[in-house]
Amino acid sequence: MRIVVDAMGGDLAPHAPVQGAVLYDRETKGRDQIILIGDQGQINEELERHRFLPPKNVKVIHASQRIEMNESPAAAVRQKKDSSMVKGLRMIRDGEADAFVSAGSTGAQMAASLLTLGRVRGVHRPALGAFLPWEGGVILLIDVGANADCKPFNLLQFGLMGGIFMEFICDIPKARIGLLSIGEEDSKGSELVIATNKLMRKHLPNFIGNIEGRDILHGKAEVVVTDGFTGNVVLKFAESIVGVFGRSLKRIIKKNLLSIAGAYLVRPAFKAMKRSYDYEEYGGVPLLGIDGISIICHGSSTGKALKNAIYVAQVMGEKQVNKHIEDELRERGLIWGEKQLLQA
Repeated sequence: MRIVVDAMGGDLAPHAPVQGAVLYDRETKGRDQIILIGDQGQINEELERHRFLPPKNVKVIHASQRIEMNESPAAAVRQKKDSSMVKGLRMIRDGEADAFVSAGSTGAQMAASLLTLGRVRGVHRPALGAFLPWEGGVILLIDVGANADCKPFNLLQFGLMGGIFMEFICDIPKARIGLLSIGEEDSKGSELVIATNKLMRKHLPNFIGNIEGRDILHGKAEVVVTDGFTGNVVLKFAESIVGVFGRSLKRIIKKNLLSIAGAYLVRPAFKAMKRSYDYEEYGGVPLLGIDGISIICHGSSTGKALKNAIYVAQVMGEKQVNKHIEDELRERGLIWGEKQLLQA
């Protein structure tokens, strides 16, 4: 595969994207072509750091512009045609690359992906998912910010796309799909949730019903569906938990010597737990429903996180996830525009 990495995207660019590309290239022994796009001078400086173990299959393409985190996404995409993000996504559109990975502005990447690549046939709105851990693995929360306001049909498609993603990326066939609500009963929730529940009962065999917020980290469902506003709030809250827990634990441990000795003994367990909640382990997630592979990463992604995001891009292409989404939508009659579904 030919995977474009946005070397100018993220808080730690260009160091982290270049490091991620080199780590991936080394681990896979140059199996795929990695294309670093951005300021050629800065990229080459970073590559010099790896001169003792030069990358086998890494190419550099210059882009004169960079989209900053604080810019208006729509305006930046329109005005910065030679930015690393827009230029990288155009390479996919033009058949010069197969996937794009960036830790840059999420809003800009969503806008540029939609404008440049369009949607998978039959999808009304693309959705962004995020991995959350539980003791048995990970779950996918979808949507986490791409669509603040949704219709029942949108959530139905999010569930279907999320289930396919978990099947082919995380090797979870027939992933259980849950709808986030304020109660397990089908009659509980907002008008949106109640209407969506009816659609999911009818069209998604793996739908297990409503689940509450307390069920998310217990692994009751592998895919948790909600609108982008609610999903983003849940995600940001979840990201804060580890930091708060860690600081509280350190404060308690420091109060006496016995606690310090005990903490030393269980240190490996604490490290393992922290790892399970670390976004670096999961890399990035695709904007599902886009007619191409566009992987969105955390803004503070390290080289390790970006390396893992490149792995996600590679598996997305190898397993032809977008084709499976299109096929499932057609087979289940869930193509956007079906009057009976829009009116349901």
